[in-house]
Amino acid sequence: MKTIHLKKIILAACVVISGSACQKKLLDPANTTSISDASAFDNATRITAQVNGLYATLKSVFFYGGSVTIYNELRGDEFIMNKPSTTTGQQSWLQAVNPSTTEVINTWSSGYATINAVNTFLAGLTAHQNNVSAAQYANFTGEAKFIRALSYFALVQTYAQPYALNNGTSPGVPLRLTAENSNDDNQLARSSVAAVYAQILADLNDAENNLPANYNTATLNTTRATKNAAIALKARVDLTKGDYTNVIAECTKIVSANAPFQAPASGVNNKMEANIATVFGGSYAGPEAVFSLPFVTTEPGLLASFFNIAPGNGYYYLNAAGTIADPVYSSAASTDARKNFVFTNGGQKWLNKFKVASTFSDWVPIIRYSDVLLMYAEALARSGDSANITRAAALLTAVRNRSDATYVFPPLSVASQPALISTILQERKIELLGEGFRVPDLQRLGATLPAKSGAQGSAPAIPATDNRYIWPISSAETAINKLIVQNPQ
Repeated sequence: MKTIHLKKIILAACVVISGSACQKKLLDPANTTSISDASAFDNATRITAQVNGLYATLKSVFFYGGSVTIYNELRGDEFIMNKPSTTTGQQSWLQAVNPSTTEVINTWSSGYATINAVNTFLAGLTAHQNNVSAAQYANFTGEAKFIRALSYFALVQTYAQPYALNNGTSPGVPLRLTAENSNDDNQLARSSVAAVYAQILADLNDAENNLPANYNTATLNTTRATKNAAIALKARVDLTKGDYTNVIAECTKIVSANAPFQAPASGVNNKMEANIATVFGGSYAGPEAVFSLPFVTTEPGLLASFFNIAPGNGYYYLNAAGTIADPVYSSAASTDARKNFVFTNGGQKWLNKFKVASTFSDWVPIIRYSDVLLMYAEALARSGDSANITRAAALLTAVRNRSDATYVFPPLSVASQPALISTILQERKIELLGEGFRVPDLQRLGATLPAKSGAQGSAPAIPATDNRYIWPISSAETAINKLIVQNPQ
């Protein structure tokens, strides 16, 4: 896939995307310095600048900087469309995208732009590895592979059938693992879903082995990949595959045997914040943030713009029949701190997790420690082992009691394995509301994407057998890659 081709696609998208997100720097997000190609790998300082460029590419608002989160929510049932517009995800909410829909093109192109940036960097780093120490070479390699794994994970979840549907035998996405700077390598068939997941996990295993246990500041521990981040992402990938044994194996590395549950102090001592409000309160770099993408006041974001109205543009309000119908949010007697993330304006309920005004530059949470605990709890519960089920209930309770210290789960909600699993899945919805987990959680379980309706339109239920369950391959890709097979329409 030619690099200039990707730039043209993203530039075209900028014409139709609203807001201030389409600044010129998004066209070439990896070029964060004026270093020429000939000298980009001359020393550790310049190579570090290239690594920073990889993170900048990953956090494009068309990719993990906002859109991945937003579209994974809009395709679910937690939000209702307030302002219909094709530039703000209307077709995704309606389950009506086609290969030429803006978000279908942008997500694909941004994902592969990030992957190609990683591949180009790895080739340059390998050719100049004598310019850095062995430890630096390992660190930089680990960060690049972490970013590539995260990118492929978004692409395979969005454009390919869930792994659990048929054990990964469905067509996945093309595995591009070498740098491309011409049209010569455009022709590449789709690898299987299983092959893509195998590559993701191979990259993450390498990342875990090469990444540092920590950095020297809390901000770097949050915004650059660490061993904990690689391990947590492996757990998420394994959970998506339904490989609960490996979820348990990975989470055991970063969750203590007993409460208070936390990661070993030998690395980043990740743990839940005492108050969940702190997670979204503006500091962002606390111990709960295993990996986040940072934004600043001069840098436009998207999350508050889409999901909030004060501040924000109020494109989507919360579905009264969705997770906020749970007593945690709806009961007048609820003392759960998460209730404060929902407020009423203009007769509708809105999400207040993301609240920075003007540029909407809230940091984007990619991996939180509470998610790690809930992944661990679910995998333990699904194992069926009585000791594991007891431990799963303890992890579930830790997440709930962080926000409501006196709450006790009703016995019937945790008494049996099916009941406990159901309660854990509901707690995921409560805890991770608006953070982009709704559709991935439904799809990994083969569950129907629920119907929803509001004053501005309705969207049908989409069962796993419906072609609309996943997105079509971008028309920008099928136009130049004659070996790729389109998803059924």
